[in-house]
Amino acid sequence: MRRTRFDEHPCPIARTADLLGDWWTPLVLRELLLGRTRFSDIQSGLDINRSVLTQRLRRLQDEGVVVRHRYQEHPPRDRYELTDKGRALWEVLSVMWDYGETWLFDSPAAIELYDKRTGAAIRPGVIDRSTGEPLDLTTTRRRVRAGAEQKAG
Repeated sequence: MRRTRFDEHPCPIARTADLLGDWWTPLVLRELLLGRTRFSDIQSGLDINRSVLTQRLRRLQDEGVVVRHRYQEHPPRDRYELTDKGRALWEVLSVMWDYGETWLFDSPAAIELYDKRTGAAIRPGVIDRSTGEPLDLTTTRRRVRAGAEQKAG
């Protein structure tokens, strides 16, 4: 079955879903964001098939989310470094973490996020960067930007 692509869709959620739209890609990103950069470390951390990991990393590279660096020639070994675009996905994944912790466990998950400076557990959230206030679904709407062509989405 061929996957529907949304990389040209006018909706930012659709385009992000297109990038993250399989179960392995967010987990590969999680490993990269938490410091695993070598192919072999990512593979063993996820217990993922080499060809699947290669495909996911290639897509992330093509999208400008990671860059590949060869650190050993014989045998060839690579590490993957997140770009600014890749590091920005931390906000998406941390909110996914919070959602999973809140709604998908009967008791607290065995693993928690914490601030390495203070040791305190953290709860990711979403704020309006313009005001610093938490986003509120009851007051948030969408509209077509002035001067933008209106499309479905």
